[in-house]
Amino acid sequence: MFVVRLQNSVQTRAVSKATHRPTYSAANPAGTLSRGRGRGRLWHDIHRDRYLYAMLLPVFIGFFLLFRYVPMYGVTIAFRNYRIVDGMFGSQWVGMRHFERLFRSPEFVLILRNTLLLNFYQLVFQFPAPIVLALLLNEIRAAGFKRTLQSVMYVPYFLSWAVLGGIIIGLLSPSTGIINAFIRGLGLEPVYFMMSTGWWPVVFVVSGIWNSAGWGTIIYLAAISGIDPQLYEAATIDGAGRLRQTWHITLPGIRSTIAILLILNMGRFIDLGFEQVWVLQNPAVRSVAEVIPTYVYRIGLQAMQYSYTAALGLFQSLVGLVLVLTANWVIRAMGEEGLF
Repeated sequence: MFVVRLQNSVQTRAVSKATHRPTYSAANPAGTLSRGRGRGRLWHDIHRDRYLYAMLLPVFIGFFLLFRYVPMYGVTIAFRNYRIVDGMFGSQWVGMRHFERLFRSPEFVLILRNTLLLNFYQLVFQFPAPIVLALLLNEIRAAGFKRTLQSVMYVPYFLSWAVLGGIIIGLLSPSTGIINAFIRGLGLEPVYFMMSTGWWPVVFVVSGIWNSAGWGTIIYLAAISGIDPQLYEAATIDGAGRLRQTWHITLPGIRSTIAILLILNMGRFIDLGFEQVWVLQNPAVRSVAEVIPTYVYRIGLQAMQYSYTAALGLFQSLVGLVLVLTANWVIRAMGEEGLF
């Protein structure tokens, strides 16, 4: 629903810009009169609602300034040799030393490769899963069965990864797991899924789909419900089947929603959920399971190398920003509405 409201907001702003352009005429060739009236109207509205703005001011100061902008000074930890006993201002300024150490470290290459690979797998397999599920659910005509199926698919999203991880490990156990029991029933040797560097990424992606795909269908089903039903009626009269209606009506109708969610996913491309990886990983698969969030926790908090991991976190944030801006530019270049 958030994405739908965001999309409607973008469209409303576009219509507002189109309908409130300054008037260019011989009497007002530069449109300055219209702009002046617009500014005057703005200040008039602010003065009229001054008490409401005064009530909003503490929220702005408390939330945005104190909890959002002031803590950004903590980024300077990445440029200091931070020690708890010395504090923020007493720690020695070392410049780019931690970044040089980071980029020369062989561990950095490993965790960056793992983070990018796992995110790429999620983008290829996990991102389209809610779209496919939403299209399939949209074709179900039995309302009771549809609601029951949706509820069952939503349940994993509300369970913590501590619970889901225990379920997954139990299912894949080589001795008591139901999956390996089926494999042994076929006369094959049990597979150590959680100890194999080849199988662990597969388990990671499949468990991620199980956890989030059902919940993600809510957004796409909401977007599908906003498509004009007359389009489907016209397509039916023209002889188009369900597959052609999905391809030529449903997918184009939710294309802007897919674009916005893709931009948001690109912003998290260099990031990866800490809980899922931490619960599922073990020392045997660390060569493919060690990613930036778990590395920051292990080195930054457990080993107390705060400045070094702060430099890694700053690098991660900058890459995420670049990816968001690039994805937004590409989406807008393709003719779709971006986030900004």
